[in-house]
Order: sequence, then C-alpha cells, then structure tokens
Amino acid sequence: MVPEWPAPARVGALCTTRTGGVSAPPFDSLNLGDHVGDDPAAVTANRQKLSEALAVRPVFLHQVHGWEVLALDAATADGSVADGCLTRTPALACTVLVADCLPVLFCDRAGTTVAAAHAGWRGLAGSGGRGVLEETVARFCAAADIGPAEIGAQTLVWLGPCIGPQAFQVGPEVKAAFEAHHPQASRFFVPAGAGKWLADLPGMARQRLAALGVTAVYGNDGGALWCTVGNLSRFFSHRRDGRSGRFAASVWLR
Repeated sequence: MVPEWPAPARVGALCTTRTGGVSAPPFDSLNLGDHVGDDPAAVTANRQKLSEALAVRPVFLHQVHGWEVLALDAATADGSVADGCLTRTPALACTVLVADCLPVLFCDRAGTTVAAAHAGWRGLAGSGGRGVLEETVARFCAAADIGPAEIGAQTLVWLGPCIGPQAFQVGPEVKAAFEAHHPQASRFFVPAGAGKWLADLPGMARQRLAALGVTAVYGNDGGALWCTVGNLSRFFSHRRDGRSGRFAASVWLR
C-alpha cells in the first residue's frame, strides 16, 4: 500500500502487506522478519523483492521496543540496534518491521530528510515521558534544520497499520505507564472488564506528536480497516496468530 500524504515528489514511501512473497504458512507470504522462525532463504528472497520494488536499499534494523534512533548512511549495516532511523542520503530506505506495533513515517516538506519509527506501546510510552516519537522528532528536526516554530508547517507524518483500539487489550500497567507523565492519555483507554483496558495506539501516537507541534498527521485513524488483528488476509499480527511474519513500512529519498 502507498501512503496517502502530501509528501514532496522526491520522497517515496511504501507499506507492504502479507501478500506477494514466497514464505510458506504461517509466514505466508511476504514475511520480511528474519527472527520469527521462517526459512532464511525465503526471508532473503522476500527482502530482495522489497528492494526491487523500492528501487533503493531498505535498511533493516534490529528492533528492541526501545527509543534509540539511528542516522543511516551507505555504511549502515542491516541488524543495527534501533527502533527509529533517519537519513538525508538518497537511495536508502528507512524501514521498520511490524506485526501489531505502529509504523510511523516522517518527511519534511522540502524533501531533504526522512525518518521511520517502530512504535509499540513500550517504545511509545518511553521513559520519563520521552519515547521513540519524541526521540525521532528531535533527531529528524535537527537533521532537517527545522526549528521549534517550524515543526507544524514543515513536518509530515504517516501512521501505518497496527493493532486497533477494538483489539488491543492491555493491563493496568500499560495504562499507568502512559498516564504517569501524560495524564491526558487516559482518554485513549476504555474499560474492557476484569481489570483490562482497550488501548488506542494510533490515538496516543497522534496525541504525543501534537504535543511536539506535529499536526500534519495522515494515515491510521484507528478505524477497522487499519487493524492488523482484524484483517487476516492483508496483515501479519502477532497478537492474533502467535507465530507470525512481519510487514514493513519504508520511506526514502529518490
């Protein structure tokens, strides 16, 4: 799927689905994750398919549900540890892998800098109220030379598919992690009974971005069509399937 956002012509972006690859069930078919138990040869073939489709090199991170953000250049190796990345180098695709977590893509209106973040609940909540989105925005704006007063006018964001608010059941510790430093996050949790809550991951991402001055946010609005759990034929979902592949969201400079 191609993101619908007003990115400049120099910026390319793509989010894969689970179809079009060579992996056998339960990783059928375009699994891009090399850590889920799939046949390594199939993963390599699928990654090559992605690279050919992008016509640039996707850089695959080793994601740890944290908030480290890495600047990519031609020497950056696959497997570098980070949950966010940015680049000003053409022909490198900032790429994150997900199967319920939220992929977040960034570009500036001038088309000089792109970034991607892997935002599961741990990375989004972060530590001390600062998580992967705060770190990515800070690094992205520094690289693109965007000052605090220009963030809203110059920064574009696209939210990809993730587990939806109708499916993301969490315990009280998750709610507490968000409310500890952002009490307003309480409105994104709905009681689900037995001490559990349904959490709105894209809603909380939009809230955190707005607090940073980022208001031009497109893509996932929490609707059913964006939910990885509810769309078996389109998306991988670890929560739904247990053993699951991973799909990718990429953004790059042409």
